[in-house]
Amino acid sequence: MVEVPIKLHLQGLAKQANAATRALALMTGQERAVALEAMAERLETSMEDVLTANKRDLDAIPKEWGPDEYRKAREQISMTENTLLDMVAFIRKIAEEPDPTGEVSQGWLTQDGLHVHRVRVPIGVIAVISEYGPSVVAESMAMCLRSGNVCVVRGGKEWFWTNSTVARVLREAAEQHGVPQGALTFVDRPDREGVLELARLRNVVHGVVPRGKASLRKAVMEQSRVPVLGYDGGLCHVYVDKDADVPLAQGIVVNSKIQDPVATNAADTLLVHQAIARQLLPGLLRRLLSEFTVDLIGCPKTVSMMGIMAMTGHKGIRAATDEDWEHKRQSPELGIKIVNNLDEGLTHIAAYGPGHTDTIVTRRYETAMRFVREVDSGSVLVNASTRLHSGPQMDLGEELGINTSHFHVRGPLTLRSLTTEKHVGFGNGQLRQPHPVPQAYQDAMMLSSKF
Repeated sequence: MVEVPIKLHLQGLAKQANAATRALALMTGQERAVALEAMAERLETSMEDVLTANKRDLDAIPKEWGPDEYRKAREQISMTENTLLDMVAFIRKIAEEPDPTGEVSQGWLTQDGLHVHRVRVPIGVIAVISEYGPSVVAESMAMCLRSGNVCVVRGGKEWFWTNSTVARVLREAAEQHGVPQGALTFVDRPDREGVLELARLRNVVHGVVPRGKASLRKAVMEQSRVPVLGYDGGLCHVYVDKDADVPLAQGIVVNSKIQDPVATNAADTLLVHQAIARQLLPGLLRRLLSEFTVDLIGCPKTVSMMGIMAMTGHKGIRAATDEDWEHKRQSPELGIKIVNNLDEGLTHIAAYGPGHTDTIVTRRYETAMRFVREVDSGSVLVNASTRLHSGPQMDLGEELGINTSHFHVRGPLTLRSLTTEKHVGFGNGQLRQPHPVPQAYQDAMMLSSKF
Protein backbone atom coordinates (compact mmCIF):
# COMPACT_ATOMS: atom_id res chain seq x y z
CA MET A 1 0.00 0.00 0.00
CA VAL A 2 1.37 3.42 -1.01
CA GLU A 3 1.83 5.79 1.93
CA VAL A 4 0.12 9.17 1.62
CA PRO A 5 2.68 12.03 1.37
CA ILE A 6 3.13 13.77 4.70
CA LYS A 7 1.77 17.12 3.47
CA LEU A 8 -1.46 15.56 2.22
CA HIS A 9 -1.71 13.54 5.43
CA LEU A 10 -1.41 16.68 7.56
CA GLN A 11 -3.95 18.52 5.43
CA GLY A 12 -6.40 15.66 5.93
CA LEU A 13 -5.90 15.63 9.71
CA ALA A 14 -6.33 19.41 9.92
CA LYS A 15 -9.56 19.36 7.89
CA GLN A 16 -11.01 16.63 10.12
CA ALA A 17 -10.04 18.68 13.16
CA ASN A 18 -11.64 21.80 11.71
CA ALA A 19 -14.87 19.89 11.14
CA ALA A 20 -15.03 19.19 14.89
CA THR A 21 -15.14 22.86 15.95
CA ARG A 22 -18.92 23.27 15.63
CA ALA A 23 -19.69 20.11 17.60
CA LEU A 24 -17.18 21.04 20.30
CA ALA A 25 -18.78 24.49 20.60
CA LEU A 26 -22.00 22.79 21.75
CA MET A 27 -20.29 21.24 24.80
CA THR A 28 -20.64 23.15 28.05
CA GLY A 29 -17.71 23.96 30.28
CA GLN A 30 -18.91 21.39 32.80
CA GLU A 31 -19.08 18.68 30.14
CA ARG A 32 -15.54 19.46 29.06
CA ALA A 33 -14.38 19.31 32.70
CA VAL A 34 -15.96 15.87 33.09
CA ALA A 35 -14.17 14.70 29.94
CA LEU A 36 -10.86 15.98 31.28
CA GLU A 37 -11.35 14.11 34.55
CA ALA A 38 -12.04 10.95 32.55
CA MET A 39 -8.86 11.54 30.53
CA ALA A 40 -6.81 11.83 33.72
CA GLU A 41 -8.33 8.66 35.14
CA ARG A 42 -7.73 6.69 31.94
CA LEU A 43 -4.10 7.85 31.76
CA GLU A 44 -3.57 6.80 35.36
CA THR A 45 -4.91 3.29 34.68
CA SER A 46 -2.90 2.98 31.44
CA MET A 47 0.55 3.50 32.93
CA GLU A 48 1.76 0.04 31.93
CA ASP A 49 0.86 0.66 28.28
CA VAL A 50 2.64 4.02 28.27
CA LEU A 51 5.78 2.67 29.94
CA THR A 52 5.86 -0.23 27.46
CA ALA A 53 5.70 2.27 24.60
CA ASN A 54 8.43 4.30 26.27
CA LYS A 55 10.66 1.21 26.36
CA ARG A 56 10.16 0.92 22.62
CA ASP A 57 11.39 4.50 22.20
CA LEU A 58 14.39 3.74 24.41
CA ASP A 59 15.22 0.66 22.34
CA ALA A 60 15.18 2.83 19.21
CA ILE A 61 18.14 4.94 20.41
CA PRO A 62 21.04 4.18 18.01
CA LYS A 63 23.45 1.79 19.71
CA GLU A 64 26.37 3.22 17.73
CA TRP A 65 26.18 6.52 19.58
CA GLY A 66 28.97 7.34 22.01
CA PRO A 67 28.50 6.47 25.72
CA ASP A 68 27.83 10.06 26.84
CA GLU A 69 25.42 10.80 23.99
CA TYR A 70 23.60 7.50 24.51
CA ARG A 71 23.30 8.07 28.26
CA LYS A 72 21.94 11.61 27.81
CA ALA A 73 19.39 10.38 25.28
CA ARG A 74 18.16 7.67 27.66
CA GLU A 75 17.89 10.14 30.52
CA GLN A 76 15.93 12.54 28.33
CA ILE A 77 13.52 10.02 26.83
CA SER A 78 13.03 7.74 29.83
CA MET A 79 9.73 8.03 31.73
CA THR A 80 8.69 6.79 35.16
CA GLU A 81 5.41 6.35 36.99
CA ASN A 82 6.08 9.64 38.77
CA THR A 83 6.35 11.39 35.40
CA LEU A 84 2.97 10.01 34.42
CA LEU A 85 1.44 10.91 37.77
CA ASP A 86 2.59 14.50 37.22
CA MET A 87 0.78 14.49 33.86
CA VAL A 88 -2.36 13.09 35.50
CA ALA A 89 -2.21 15.80 38.18
CA PHE A 90 -1.80 18.48 35.50
CA ILE A 91 -4.90 17.34 33.60
CA ARG A 92 -6.95 17.24 36.81
CA LYS A 93 -5.76 20.72 37.71
CA ILE A 94 -6.83 22.03 34.29
CA ALA A 95 -10.24 20.38 34.75
CA GLU A 96 -10.69 22.38 37.96
CA GLU A 97 -9.79 25.70 36.34
CA PRO A 98 -12.68 28.07 35.55
CA ASP A 99 -14.03 27.85 32.01
CA PRO A 100 -12.65 30.93 30.21
CA THR A 101 -15.30 30.85 27.46
CA GLY A 102 -18.66 32.61 27.56
CA GLU A 103 -17.43 35.48 29.75
CA VAL A 104 -18.99 38.83 28.84
CA SER A 105 -16.37 41.53 29.24
CA GLN A 106 -18.53 44.45 28.08
CA GLY A 107 -22.14 45.18 27.26
CA TRP A 108 -23.94 48.29 26.08
CA LEU A 109 -27.11 49.57 24.42
CA THR A 110 -26.82 51.47 21.14
CA GLN A 111 -28.96 54.50 20.27
CA ASP A 112 -31.30 52.38 18.15
CA GLY A 113 -31.77 49.80 20.91
CA LEU A 114 -29.31 47.06 19.88
CA HIS A 115 -27.84 45.18 22.87
CA VAL A 116 -24.12 44.57 22.08
CA HIS A 117 -21.82 42.32 24.12
CA ARG A 118 -18.16 41.33 23.90
CA VAL A 119 -18.06 37.58 24.58
CA ARG A 120 -14.97 35.41 25.14
CA VAL A 121 -14.84 32.47 22.71
CA PRO A 122 -12.34 29.76 21.65
CA ILE A 123 -9.83 30.58 18.93
CA GLY A 124 -10.70 27.45 16.93
CA VAL A 125 -8.13 24.91 15.73
CA ILE A 126 -4.78 25.23 17.49
CA ALA A 127 -1.77 23.35 16.11
CA VAL A 128 1.00 22.57 18.61
CA ILE A 129 4.28 21.71 16.87
CA SER A 130 6.49 20.17 19.53
CA GLU A 131 9.95 18.64 19.68
CA TYR A 132 9.31 17.38 23.19
CA GLY A 133 7.81 14.38 24.93
CA PRO A 134 4.38 13.25 26.15
CA SER A 135 4.05 15.93 28.80
CA VAL A 136 3.57 18.53 26.06
CA VAL A 137 1.07 16.27 24.27
CA ALA A 138 -1.01 15.93 27.46
CA GLU A 139 -0.74 19.61 28.33
CA SER A 140 -1.73 20.70 24.82
CA MET A 141 -4.78 18.45 24.64
CA ALA A 142 -5.94 19.33 28.16
CA MET A 143 -5.56 23.11 27.81
CA CYS A 144 -7.09 23.26 24.34
CA LEU A 145 -10.10 21.19 25.42
CA ARG A 146 -10.65 23.24 28.59
CA SER A 147 -10.63 26.45 26.57
CA GLY A 148 -13.00 25.00 23.96
CA ASN A 149 -10.39 24.69 21.20
CA VAL A 150 -9.68 21.82 18.86
CA CYS A 151 -6.10 20.57 19.27
CA VAL A 152 -3.77 19.16 16.60
CA VAL A 153 -0.48 18.21 18.24
CA ARG A 154 2.74 16.88 16.82
CA GLY A 155 5.23 15.53 19.37
CA GLY A 156 8.98 14.97 19.31
CA LYS A 157 10.25 12.18 17.08
CA GLU A 158 12.35 10.64 19.86
CA TRP A 159 9.18 9.95 21.90
CA PHE A 160 7.03 8.82 18.97
CA TRP A 161 5.63 5.60 20.48
CA THR A 162 5.18 7.15 23.94
CA ASN A 163 3.47 10.23 22.48
CA SER A 164 1.23 8.05 20.30
CA THR A 165 0.12 5.95 23.24
CA VAL A 166 -0.58 8.92 25.51
CA ALA A 167 -2.53 10.67 22.75
CA ARG A 168 -4.58 7.55 22.00
CA VAL A 169 -5.44 7.00 25.67
CA LEU A 170 -6.53 10.63 26.14
CA ARG A 171 -8.48 10.76 22.87
CA GLU A 172 -10.39 7.54 23.55
CA ALA A 173 -11.38 8.67 27.05
CA ALA A 174 -12.47 12.08 25.76
CA GLU A 175 -14.57 10.71 22.91
CA GLN A 176 -16.33 8.31 25.29
CA HIS A 177 -17.45 11.37 27.25
CA GLY A 178 -18.89 13.42 24.42
CA VAL A 179 -15.86 15.10 22.89
CA PRO A 180 -16.33 15.00 19.09
CA GLN A 181 -14.02 12.89 16.95
CA GLY A 182 -11.14 14.97 15.64
CA ALA A 183 -11.19 17.50 18.50
CA LEU A 184 -8.03 15.91 19.93
CA THR A 185 -5.82 15.00 16.99
CA PHE A 186 -2.31 13.57 17.14
CA VAL A 187 -0.01 13.64 14.11
CA ASP A 188 0.73 9.93 13.83
CA ARG A 189 3.68 10.24 11.47
CA PRO A 190 7.21 10.87 12.80
CA ASP A 191 8.40 12.53 9.56
CA ARG A 192 10.20 15.80 10.15
CA GLU A 193 9.64 16.81 6.54
CA GLY A 194 6.47 18.73 5.96
CA VAL A 195 5.69 19.27 9.64
CA LEU A 196 5.48 23.03 9.05
CA GLU A 197 2.54 22.35 6.73
CA LEU A 198 0.34 22.73 9.82
CA ALA A 199 1.47 26.35 10.08
CA ARG A 200 0.54 27.05 6.46
CA LEU A 201 -3.08 25.85 6.52
CA ARG A 202 -4.67 29.23 7.21
CA ASN A 203 -8.13 28.12 6.08
CA VAL A 204 -8.40 25.29 8.63
CA VAL A 205 -5.86 26.13 11.38
CA HIS A 206 -6.40 29.31 13.40
CA GLY A 207 -3.29 29.43 15.58
CA VAL A 208 0.03 27.63 15.98
CA VAL A 209 2.18 27.14 19.07
CA PRO A 210 5.82 26.07 18.52
CA ARG A 211 7.27 24.12 21.45
CA GLY A 212 10.93 23.39 20.78
CA LYS A 213 14.37 24.71 20.12
CA ALA A 214 15.24 28.10 18.66
CA SER A 215 15.55 26.65 15.15
CA LEU A 216 11.97 25.33 15.24
CA ARG A 217 10.58 28.59 16.63
CA LYS A 218 12.41 30.59 13.97
CA ALA A 219 11.17 28.32 11.17
CA VAL A 220 7.57 28.59 12.36
CA MET A 221 7.77 32.37 12.67
CA GLU A 222 9.23 32.72 9.18
CA GLN A 223 6.98 30.25 7.36
CA SER A 224 3.67 30.35 9.22
CA ARG A 225 0.61 31.68 7.42
CA VAL A 226 -1.52 31.51 10.56
CA PRO A 227 -1.05 33.51 13.78
CA VAL A 228 1.78 32.26 16.01
CA LEU A 229 0.29 32.26 19.51
CA GLY A 230 3.21 31.19 21.68
CA TYR A 231 6.49 32.39 20.22
CA ASP A 232 8.95 31.64 23.03
CA GLY A 233 11.79 33.67 21.52
CA GLY A 234 13.63 36.80 22.56
CA LEU A 235 16.56 37.26 24.92
CA CYS A 236 16.57 37.54 28.71
CA HIS A 237 18.69 40.28 30.30
CA VAL A 238 19.52 41.05 33.91
CA TYR A 239 20.62 44.66 34.41
CA VAL A 240 22.33 45.47 37.70
CA ASP A 241 22.16 49.19 38.38
CA LYS A 242 24.71 51.26 40.30
CA ASP A 243 22.23 51.55 43.19
CA ALA A 244 21.68 47.79 43.51
CA ASP A 245 22.06 45.74 46.67
CA VAL A 246 25.03 43.43 45.91
CA PRO A 247 23.88 40.27 47.77
CA LEU A 248 20.39 40.69 46.29
CA ALA A 249 21.86 41.09 42.80
CA GLN A 250 24.00 37.97 43.21
CA GLY A 251 21.01 35.88 44.21
CA ILE A 252 18.90 37.12 41.30
CA VAL A 253 21.64 36.50 38.73
CA VAL A 254 22.38 32.99 40.02
CA ASN A 255 18.69 32.06 40.10
CA SER A 256 17.99 33.58 36.67
CA LYS A 257 20.81 31.58 35.08
CA ILE A 258 21.10 28.37 37.11
CA GLN A 259 17.61 27.43 38.33
CA ASP A 260 16.94 25.89 34.88
CA PRO A 261 19.62 26.91 32.35
CA VAL A 262 17.78 25.44 29.34
CA ALA A 263 14.50 27.28 30.03
CA THR A 264 13.52 30.04 27.62
CA ASN A 265 13.27 32.51 30.54
CA ALA A 266 16.78 31.76 31.84
CA ALA A 267 19.17 34.72 31.69
CA ASP A 268 21.19 35.11 28.50
CA THR A 269 23.07 38.33 29.23
CA LEU A 270 24.11 40.11 32.43
CA LEU A 271 24.54 43.88 32.11
CA VAL A 272 26.37 45.58 34.99
CA HIS A 273 26.73 49.31 35.65
CA GLN A 274 30.44 50.11 35.79
CA ALA A 275 30.05 51.89 39.15
CA ILE A 276 29.17 48.61 40.87
CA ALA A 277 31.12 46.15 38.69
CA ARG A 278 34.14 45.78 41.02
CA GLN A 279 31.89 45.17 44.01
CA LEU A 280 29.67 42.64 42.29
CA LEU A 281 31.56 40.73 39.62
CA PRO A 282 34.63 39.17 41.35
CA GLY A 283 32.57 37.23 43.88
CA LEU A 284 29.72 36.51 41.46
CA LEU A 285 32.00 35.21 38.71
CA ARG A 286 33.84 32.94 41.12
CA ARG A 287 30.52 31.44 42.20
CA LEU A 288 29.33 30.95 38.63
CA LEU A 289 32.61 29.29 37.62
CA SER A 290 33.42 27.16 40.65
CA GLU A 291 30.01 26.33 42.12
CA PHE A 292 27.91 26.07 38.97
CA THR A 293 30.48 25.52 36.16
CA VAL A 294 28.93 28.18 33.93
CA ASP A 295 30.62 29.04 30.64
CA LEU A 296 31.27 32.78 30.76
CA ILE A 297 31.54 35.14 27.81
CA GLY A 298 32.59 38.70 28.58
CA CYS A 299 33.15 42.13 27.13
CA PRO A 300 36.75 43.49 27.18
CA LYS A 301 36.21 45.18 30.56
CA THR A 302 34.91 41.96 32.09
CA VAL A 303 37.77 39.90 30.64
CA SER A 304 40.26 42.47 31.95
CA MET A 305 38.72 42.30 35.41
CA MET A 306 38.92 38.50 35.37
CA GLY A 307 42.60 38.79 34.51
CA ILE A 308 43.43 40.38 37.85
CA MET A 309 41.45 37.76 39.79
CA ALA A 310 43.09 34.68 41.24
CA MET A 311 41.50 32.03 39.03
CA THR A 312 43.80 29.08 39.74
CA GLY A 313 41.94 25.85 39.17
CA HIS A 314 38.93 27.63 37.68
CA LYS A 315 37.67 27.78 34.16
CA GLY A 316 38.42 30.99 32.33
CA ILE A 317 36.24 33.43 30.43
CA ARG A 318 36.00 33.83 26.67
CA ALA A 319 36.03 37.22 24.98
CA ALA A 320 32.65 38.00 23.45
CA THR A 321 32.07 38.73 19.79
CA ASP A 322 29.28 40.95 18.44
CA GLU A 323 27.27 37.83 17.52
CA ASP A 324 27.38 36.53 21.09
CA TRP A 325 25.05 39.25 22.35
CA GLU A 326 22.25 38.18 19.97
CA HIS A 327 22.47 34.48 20.87
CA LYS A 328 19.67 32.90 22.93
CA ARG A 329 21.64 30.39 24.95
CA GLN A 330 19.30 27.98 26.78
CA SER A 331 22.43 26.36 28.20
CA PRO A 332 24.86 26.86 31.15
CA GLU A 333 26.41 29.83 29.35
CA LEU A 334 26.17 33.51 30.27
CA GLY A 335 27.26 36.68 28.53
CA ILE A 336 28.50 39.53 30.75
CA LYS A 337 28.85 43.15 29.69
CA ILE A 338 29.85 46.18 31.75
CA VAL A 339 27.97 49.32 30.64
CA ASN A 340 28.75 52.95 31.39
CA ASN A 341 25.25 53.89 32.54
CA LEU A 342 21.56 53.05 32.38
CA ASP A 343 21.24 54.59 28.92
CA GLU A 344 23.82 52.20 27.49
CA GLY A 345 22.11 49.28 29.20
CA LEU A 346 18.71 50.22 27.75
CA THR A 347 20.24 50.74 24.30
CA HIS A 348 21.82 47.27 24.43
CA ILE A 349 18.51 45.64 25.41
CA ALA A 350 16.64 47.54 22.70
CA ALA A 351 19.16 46.43 20.06
CA TYR A 352 18.23 42.78 20.64
CA GLY A 353 14.51 43.21 21.31
CA PRO A 354 11.71 42.56 21.58
CA GLY A 355 12.84 40.47 24.50
CA HIS A 356 11.53 37.48 26.38
CA THR A 357 12.13 38.61 29.97
CA ASP A 358 14.19 41.52 31.29
CA THR A 359 14.80 42.43 34.91
CA ILE A 360 16.50 45.28 36.71
CA VAL A 361 18.14 45.15 40.13
CA THR A 362 18.08 48.56 41.80
CA ARG A 363 17.08 50.36 44.99
CA ARG A 364 16.15 53.54 43.12
CA TYR A 365 12.45 53.87 42.24
CA GLU A 366 12.91 56.37 39.40
CA THR A 367 15.45 54.10 37.68
CA ALA A 368 13.16 51.07 38.01
CA MET A 369 10.19 52.94 36.53
CA ARG A 370 12.22 54.18 33.58
CA PHE A 371 13.38 50.62 32.92
CA VAL A 372 9.79 49.35 33.06
CA ARG A 373 8.57 52.00 30.63
CA GLU A 374 11.34 51.73 28.05
CA VAL A 375 12.06 47.99 27.84
CA ASP A 376 10.09 46.16 25.13
CA SER A 377 9.75 42.64 26.46
CA GLY A 378 7.18 39.93 27.13
CA SER A 379 7.70 40.58 30.83
CA VAL A 380 9.65 43.29 32.66
CA LEU A 381 10.56 42.64 36.29
CA VAL A 382 12.09 44.69 39.10
CA ASN A 383 14.33 43.02 41.70
CA ALA A 384 13.17 39.53 40.71
CA SER A 385 14.51 36.52 38.82
CA THR A 386 13.71 36.15 35.12
CA ARG A 387 12.61 32.58 35.96
CA LEU A 388 9.46 34.02 37.55
CA HIS A 389 8.01 34.86 34.15
CA SER A 390 5.54 31.98 33.87
CA GLY A 391 1.84 31.38 34.36
CA PRO A 392 2.04 29.39 37.61
CA GLN A 393 4.69 31.70 39.14
CA MET A 394 2.58 34.78 38.38
CA ASP A 395 -0.62 33.11 39.64
CA LEU A 396 -2.10 33.22 36.14
CA GLY A 397 -2.65 29.47 35.91
CA GLU A 398 -0.96 26.81 33.81
CA GLU A 399 0.54 27.78 30.47
CA LEU A 400 1.15 26.30 27.04
CA GLY A 401 4.24 28.43 26.51
CA ILE A 402 5.12 32.11 26.64
CA ASN A 403 4.36 34.56 23.86
CA THR A 404 7.05 37.21 23.42
CA SER A 405 5.86 38.64 20.09
CA HIS A 406 3.60 41.69 20.12
CA PHE A 407 0.47 39.68 19.25
CA HIS A 408 -1.92 38.03 20.21
CA VAL A 409 -1.37 38.18 23.99
CA ARG A 410 2.10 38.80 25.43
CA GLY A 411 3.36 36.70 28.30
CA PRO A 412 2.20 33.28 29.54
CA LEU A 413 -0.15 31.48 27.16
CA THR A 414 -2.76 30.56 29.77
CA LEU A 415 -6.29 29.21 29.29
CA ARG A 416 -7.62 32.75 28.94
CA SER A 417 -4.95 33.51 26.34
CA LEU A 418 -6.22 30.56 24.26
CA THR A 419 -9.43 32.49 23.67
CA THR A 420 -10.45 35.61 21.78
CA GLU A 421 -13.52 37.85 21.82
CA LYS A 422 -16.40 38.36 19.41
CA HIS A 423 -19.31 40.79 19.40
CA VAL A 424 -22.83 39.47 19.91
CA GLY A 425 -25.80 41.76 19.26
CA PHE A 426 -29.46 41.29 20.27
CA GLY A 427 -32.01 43.35 18.38
CA ASN A 428 -35.71 43.55 17.51
CA GLY A 429 -35.55 44.56 13.86
CA GLN A 430 -32.96 47.37 13.88
CA LEU A 431 -31.83 48.43 10.39
CA ARG A 432 -28.92 50.46 9.03
CA GLN A 433 -30.29 53.80 7.79
CA PRO A 434 -31.06 55.03 5.24
CA HIS A 435 -33.00 51.89 4.35
CA PRO A 436 -32.71 51.00 0.64
CA VAL A 437 -35.62 52.01 -1.62
CA PRO A 438 -36.40 50.03 -4.83
CA GLN A 439 -35.22 51.81 -7.98
CA ALA A 440 -38.69 51.67 -9.57
CA TYR A 441 -40.15 53.50 -6.57
CA GLN A 442 -37.46 56.18 -6.83
CA ASP A 443 -38.22 56.64 -10.56
CA ALA A 444 -41.93 57.02 -9.81
CA MET A 445 -41.13 59.68 -7.21
CA MET A 446 -39.07 61.63 -9.71
CA LEU A 447 -41.89 61.60 -12.33
CA SER A 448 -44.58 62.60 -9.90
CA SER A 449 -45.80 66.20 -10.02
CA LYS A 450 -45.82 66.27 -6.24
CA PHE A 451 -42.01 66.25 -6.12
